[in-house]
Amino acid sequence: MMEIKVFKFGGASVNSAPGFRNVCRILKKYRNTPLMAVVSAMGKTTNALETVLKHYLSNDPIFLVESFNAIYDSHFAVIRELFPDKNHPVYGEAESLFDQLKGYIRKGHLYDKAHKTYDFEYDQVVSYGELFSSCILGNYLSSQGINCRLFDARELIMTDASYRDAKVDWEKTTLRVNAAILPFFSEGGKAEFGLTQDNIALNRNAELHTRAAVALTQGFIASEPSGNSTTLGREGSDYTAAILAYILKSTELTIWKDVPGILNADPKWFVNPKKLPVISYREAIELAYYGASVIHPKTIQPLENAGIKLYVKSFENPGASGTLITGIDQWDIRFPVYIRKQNQVLISISPRDFSFIVEENLSQIFRILAKYRAKVNVMQNSAISFSVCLDRNEQVLSELIEELSLNYEIRYNYNVDLFTVRHYTSSAIRRLTKGRIVLLEQKTRQTVHLVLK
Repeated sequence: MMEIKVFKFGGASVNSAPGFRNVCRILKKYRNTPLMAVVSAMGKTTNALETVLKHYLSNDPIFLVESFNAIYDSHFAVIRELFPDKNHPVYGEAESLFDQLKGYIRKGHLYDKAHKTYDFEYDQVVSYGELFSSCILGNYLSSQGINCRLFDARELIMTDASYRDAKVDWEKTTLRVNAAILPFFSEGGKAEFGLTQDNIALNRNAELHTRAAVALTQGFIASEPSGNSTTLGREGSDYTAAILAYILKSTELTIWKDVPGILNADPKWFVNPKKLPVISYREAIELAYYGASVIHPKTIQPLENAGIKLYVKSFENPGASGTLITGIDQWDIRFPVYIRKQNQVLISISPRDFSFIVEENLSQIFRILAKYRAKVNVMQNSAISFSVCLDRNEQVLSELIEELSLNYEIRYNYNVDLFTVRHYTSSAIRRLTKGRIVLLEQKTRQTVHLVLK
């Protein structure tokens, strides 16, 4: 039985018409292989939709129309370049999706701050980015002779109603994915929801090579029991691909990026970064947890559980080896790995009566942090102070600080950088701290955290 390979293409791979063509060329190299392809929103569309959401929630119709039209124009510019025939069905399908989004934001200003519905509105609006890009890619692949079917991820990935960071219902998702995807790859099969477990088993044992094709779906997005859209957290398309690879019992997952693999630093700020050829699942989890942008923190766990190899490769040079993440016990550490998180806020919390920070204080502080879903990237405590470095989220930061201030003396620094260095050396630390003010330093045997001003 030929296995199903899973590919994930990020937004950079489909940020232009040449990008869509390149994805098609990569997929054609695997024409004889059943492929499950996951695609992100085009380019910076997620950011652009966040701007649409901002103007929608602030009830600012002029800027709302401008931001909406900018997304519409960028997508239809790509469509016109890929599909010269104006009668191609993609025009009507894309127009329909934009009409749906337009209809949603025309309903009026529904945001009720008291009821904290921002996250709900976020998922309903921002989820359209993946719907737009998959509509274009699915139609383009079919136009180029690839046997492709587009599946709506909201009918495959089932979650709870934790908007913006939804938790996957693995049992329901497994049933949905197997009932839809396996028949597509089986000879003469039809994707029908509601198949029994026995039928699913029969489909899995079918000769999949008879239907080598591409099953295409969206990353990042899902749905909850009421049918509303949910999202899996920012950069959640990697996680979608891992979910599908796990359920489909794939032996490998490939994430196609605009870098040659996992590097020891972001090339945007580090000169001549080095590629890591092979790393362990555990090392990948550490890097992802500390903020390495090349993979999503939740991606690795289902892969490790099933022993699925993860390749991170360059869509610009698809023949290159990239980075392999697999179940090795250790790897040869030859250089430090740098992770930088910008636009952080360092908050120092002290009891007003100069008493010690004890368990009762920490419990109260963490309840407040959890209430506002604050992302804590590093923490450190002394006898009379507790410090946390957080992502700067303007939606909640002022309210968080205000509530903490009711019982504590609060000091904070905006716009600081958090550097995490795995397998650090003295020279690596000196390189980062030269000419900077060190606000916090925390070391373990393999990792150092530096908050720098």
